Amino acid sequence: MEYEILTGNIIGDEGVLTTEELARACRAEVSWIAELIDVGILAQEGEDPSRWRFCAGDLTCARRAARLQQAFAVNTDALAVMLDLLSEIERLRDRLKRAGLDSEE
Repeated sequence: MEYEILTGNIIGDEGVLTTEELARACRAEVSWIAELIDVGILAQEGEDPSRWRFCAGDLTCARRAARLQQAFAVNTDALAVMLDLLSEIERLRDRLKRAGLDSEE
């Protein structure tokens, strides 16, 4: 029996991913990451693009953005609207759940 060794990194809320690492994790180009920043989907730490850093939440957001963009073939402006709407739906569902009015029982 042959075993494959997997390695990984734990990513916390401190900015530990570079732009290149984030792009690689999303199977995307660095220019795509810059587009996500331009439309407000991602917020980088650092001013100089060579020193931008991202956290685990940014990785989750970027991967979600990549899946949506691939599934619906939309530009980054439309992608930003989609992500805002999905975030609002999640927020409203949380409010309903806290109020005991959730319909998923």
